[in-house]
This record gives sequence, structure tokens and C-alpha cells, in this order.
Amino acid sequence: MGMGIGWVVIATALAVAGGVSGVLAMRSERPGRAAPLWMALAFLAQLMALSWRGGLRGQCPLADLGEICLFLAWSLTLFYLVTGSTYRLSLLGVFTAPLVVILQVIALLPGSFTGEVQRAEVVDPWRETHAALSVLSYGALALAAVAGVMFFVLNRRLKSRKLGGGLVQGMPSVQRLVEAMARIALVGWLVLTAGIVAGLLMSSDSFSVHLLVATITWVLYAVLLGVHFIRGMPGRHLAFGLTSLFILSLFVFAKL
Repeated sequence: MGMGIGWVVIATALAVAGGVSGVLAMRSERPGRAAPLWMALAFLAQLMALSWRGGLRGQCPLADLGEICLFLAWSLTLFYLVTGSTYRLSLLGVFTAPLVVILQVIALLPGSFTGEVQRAEVVDPWRETHAALSVLSYGALALAAVAGVMFFVLNRRLKSRKLGGGLVQGMPSVQRLVEAMARIALVGWLVLTAGIVAGLLMSSDSFSVHLLVATITWVLYAVLLGVHFIRGMPGRHLAFGLTSLFILSLFVFAKL
């Protein structure tokens, strides 16, 4: 297990470096390119760790707390790397890296990874797809929540007229941030939709309470995003809704 855990340690150290370099770039009021590079390297290390666990199990590694946290950290990093460049949210890494580090530190706690792993003999592909897409969707939903936190920070500083420093200078406009929040959450919701469809195609004996909880989560996000895209809502309401829903939806992992 040594080298596998080593990849998790490396990924954690790289995520810390990404967060630190982002903070330093923010304080210097210059756009930093080091943070995305560190996070990209962390992403590769996470892939190696997931490959290690998947090889042991012979299936998608989502059977214990360590694997779930590692998979979620990988998904969050993936969506950060994609959307950070798409929406020019380079500062998003300053907010994303700590969450990635926390998830990976939890994975490194003694007992998080099951020591003796039995390789699966029979694998339900629909169950594997359902579990993988569900956790993958939470990477996007987590990133939307992180963007919501960014909105509250930016909005508070603008209202208090604290416009100096790299924090506000490095952030996008409020309008762009709201747009990014909504579209990132929509991507997560669509991935979750595919995961639920795969869950409905599972064999009847594979049905779990997790599918029910995931469906409830899907409905809540559908209502929030539907109101936003159809009727519109203030940015602070969207940010609060996305942040609150993500925190509440974490209970889904208790049933994974």
C-alpha cells in the first residue's frame, strides 16, 4: 500500500503548493500561472492513486471513505482545471485548493482506506457507472459552491468599498461570477442526471438508498437552477442556494 498512499501524499502536497502560489500571486496583484500548474500536477497524482485503488478492487474505487474523498478531490480538481480557464477564474484555485487538501487529508487518516481489499468477481456496469457519475457530478457541484463563497467575499468587499489588494483585483466581475456559478452547477446537474439514469438501469438487487438520496438531490438542484434560468434570481440567493444545497447533499455519501 506504500506507493499508493505515496501518490495521495504527493497529490496533497501539490494541492497545498497550488493554494500557496495562488495566495502569493493574489498578494502581488499579478495574475499567477503557477497555481493551475500545481493543481494539474496534483490531478495527475490523484489519477495514479485512483488507478492504484481501482487495480486492487477491479472496479471503480468508491468502496470506502478514503476512496470517496480521493475521487471527489480528483473530480473537484478536474472541473477547476476546465472551468478555471473557460471562465478566466484563476483565483478560483485559491478557494478550491483548501477543499481538495481537506478531502485528501481525510483520505490519509488511519482507517480511511480499507487495508485488505477483495477483488470484485462480478461487476454490475450500471452500478459502477451510477456511482462514478454521481461522485463526478459532486466535483462540479462543489466547485459551484466554492464559486458561491467567492461571490460572498467579493460582494462583501465591494459593499464595504475595500477595493484594494489582489483579492478583488484578481476576481471576475459579479456578473461573470454568477454566470459561472450557474453554468458549473448545471454541468454537475447534467452529470448527476446521467448517473441517476444509470442507477435506474442497475439490477434490482443493486438498488440502494443512495439512489433515492441522489434523486432527491437532483430534484432540489433542478428547482434552484430552473428558477434561476427561467425567472432569474439575485446572485446572492443563487450563491446561498448552491452553497447550502451542496453542504446538505453531502449526506448522500453516508449512503454510498
